[in-house]
Amino acid sequence: MELTMLKSKIHMATLTGTELYYTGSICIDRNLLDAAGILEGEQVHVVNVNNGSRLVTYAISGKRGTGIVELNGPAARLGMTGDKVIVLAYAQMSDTEARAYKPKIVHVTEKNRLRKK
Repeated sequence: MELTMLKSKIHMATLTGTELYYTGSICIDRNLLDAAGILEGEQVHVVNVNNGSRLVTYAISGKRGTGIVELNGPAARLGMTGDKVIVLAYAQMSDTEARAYKPKIVHVTEKNRLRKK
């Protein structure tokens, strides 16, 4: 049996913009994707803390160091610039793998920079 487990999370990022007339997805600063171990094109769930919306989309790599976190396409209707979001990625694991795995949790500053521990 395989279990669906949290693989990684970008916690409380700030939406820097929305682009309705785009093909879709969420664009995220490459530094944040790398820190979370999320690949470009990987399925992610986005939870908007401000309005409670949840969506499933895929990650697009944004320019490194810009702090960009932007909802694109129809997903742009589910958030506004300044909203706080949580980006979640999941993975299928065996019971043994799941019990040993520790998800990567990335905390960010107000400007979507990696928060120092």
